[in-house]
Amino acid sequence: MRKRFGNQAGFTLIEMLIVIIILGILAAVIIPQLTVSTEDAKLNTLKTNLSGMRSTIEIYYAQHDTTYPGANDITGAGTSIPATAQTAFLQQLTRYTEKDGKVSDTKTADAKFGPYIKGGKLASNPFNDKNDVLCDATEPDITQRVSDSSTAWKFYTQTGVLIANDGGHDTE
Repeated sequence: MRKRFGNQAGFTLIEMLIVIIILGILAAVIIPQLTVSTEDAKLNTLKTNLSGMRSTIEIYYAQHDTTYPGANDITGAGTSIPATAQTAFLQQLTRYTEKDGKVSDTKTADAKFGPYIKGGKLASNPFNDKNDVLCDATEPDITQRVSDSSTAWKFYTQTGVLIANDGGHDTE
């Protein structure tokens, strides 16, 4: 038996190099496709999140006499201060509200609208993994869409425009 298998030396160096080269070629073909798939998945998630949030904002707008969330502060008074608009935007979408935007923790006869977003937080932006919003309460131009990466979303309270605030992945 030993004599029969004694002449076999295993794989040669050339055979090993050929296998390694073939594996390298396969990896070079497959890895870029995985990267494209990941980018496509993020883009589809972004489109879904934007669509859902835009629909939520439009429902709020229709129920609050054509006023967008964040246009009035949480007491129902108008605001043009970005920090106040940002706080109002989040609370008006995640809690009960009256017709003028005044926020309440419980549903009452006056605070009968909402909450529009369950769980108390906005959907995240898959490109920067943030779920907060930056509100611009002063811009009246509906075509204005200036993005940066400081937050997940940017919302213009006068025009109702919501964009992905991540430097260019917004899809109209």
